[in-house]
Amino acid sequence: MILLLGCILCREEALEFMKIKSELSTLGVPIFGVVHEEKGVEEFTKDFFTNTDVYFDAEKKFFGPKERRIMLTGLLNFKFMMKVFGARQKGVEGNLEGDGSLLGGAFVIGPGEEGVLYEHRETYFGHHANMDEVLTAAKSMKKSQ
Repeated sequence: MILLLGCILCREEALEFMKIKSELSTLGVPIFGVVHEEKGVEEFTKDFFTNTDVYFDAEKKFFGPKERRIMLTGLLNFKFMMKVFGARQKGVEGNLEGDGSLLGGAFVIGPGEEGVLYEHRETYFGHHANMDEVLTAAKSMKKSQ
């Protein structure tokens, strides 16, 4: 999962991943977070992404050959505003610290040569991965010998 630590919607998605973490663990599939900034990692892992490893990608290589960014006008999007409202209704809080223009994503990567089994790249802020699809991909993963 590619994360922006202060973003309310990234925090909400992290909580969604935590809901399926035990099922993924049973399947032998770990969850990792990849961030492009170190500020806020401690709070994020304590409150939203508990007992989960988070790695700092200083060179942003995991974010792809071309970084996907969204302009400030993306915050004026109706879908975005409704998602923020929904996250707040669930009690999720965020902050505006750091670079929030970089879009995130989520991947299920199989062992060895199996490669990418599920790929989700945000196209707008709050465009979350589908947890049912994540679980389906994890269940399709071949067990390492």
